[in-house]
Amino acid sequence: MDVSFSSFCQEVATNPVLAITVLLTLGVIFVNGWTDAPNAIATCIATRCMRVRPAIWMSAVFNFLGVFVMTHINSSVASTISNMVDFGGETGEALIALCAALFSIVVYSVTASVFGIPTSESHSLIAGLSGAAIAIQDGIGGINLDEWVKVLYGLVLSLLLGFFMGWFICKIIAIICARMDRRKTNRFFKGGQIFGAAAMSFMHGAQDGQKFIGVLFLGLAFTNGQDSVQGMIIPVWLMILCSFVMGTGTSVGGEKIIKSVGMDMVKLEKFQGFSADLAGALCLLFSSVFGIPVSTTHTKTSAIMGVGAVKRISAINFGVVKDMMLTWIFTFPGCGLISFVMAKIFMALF
Repeated sequence: MDVSFSSFCQEVATNPVLAITVLLTLGVIFVNGWTDAPNAIATCIATRCMRVRPAIWMSAVFNFLGVFVMTHINSSVASTISNMVDFGGETGEALIALCAALFSIVVYSVTASVFGIPTSESHSLIAGLSGAAIAIQDGIGGINLDEWVKVLYGLVLSLLLGFFMGWFICKIIAIICARMDRRKTNRFFKGGQIFGAAAMSFMHGAQDGQKFIGVLFLGLAFTNGQDSVQGMIIPVWLMILCSFVMGTGTSVGGEKIIKSVGMDMVKLEKFQGFSADLAGALCLLFSSVFGIPVSTTHTKTSAIMGVGAVKRISAINFGVVKDMMLTWIFTFPGCGLISFVMAKIFMALF
């Protein structure tokens, strides 16, 4: 399969379904940068280490670098997403089903964003792909359970590891700095939080960028009559394209989500924000190296809850946590159902 940029442009120009798939994929990447990436900088802004606009631009740059660098070094997350479902041997129908999956993600994510509720585009993507695969195969035969197991691992990992790492790092820092001058430690942790926000943004790009690169690469394979991307090397131009779009999406903002995650859930001090950022980034790094797709939203919010629990459990605003949890719970059936219905409609129309 020719994966050069010139060949890609030619195929997009001559194949309307591929053109729609590419636009939807880039749209989802843009929405991800807009609605999910703000989680990375929420604590940095909440503790007033950075103003909103500079923090958003910094996040955009490091999201770009995260997608490009990590995909170039280790693309195992992209491979996991590409191999998660089997759309069958008819690649034309498979491409249409892929469009339906991407459409469901855009609808679900934008709707949640209007209400300022952080979504997991990772789980939206997985649910959308699964719903479309079930529609095209008329059953669960299109679901690769071996790869789906990694999703379940990621769900547990992002919640438990994020919480306990946040609690552990914050506890250690609190013990070390107990007798230090708060003014001096605040200056240190202000710089530390800026570093932590950059690290979280980088790892967000590394995780979520790879997921959507895998989807776009799968669409190219379907266009060329291949039903999988097994053994293929992701081209550099595709990494750059997805990196740029995600960075642009991040630059749009996401102030409502920043408020929900960084200000409403737990009232944080600078050392607590640094602890949450460091815990989240380490958890994402571990997951990316082992090819486990996790939600950056889950990871960051669970790390913040772990940090809050160091002081006392009542420091956590469980009303905000409950709203987020309900959104995540409804993501799989919600996106899956939208994708299933749209796949059936698209296949009937086209």
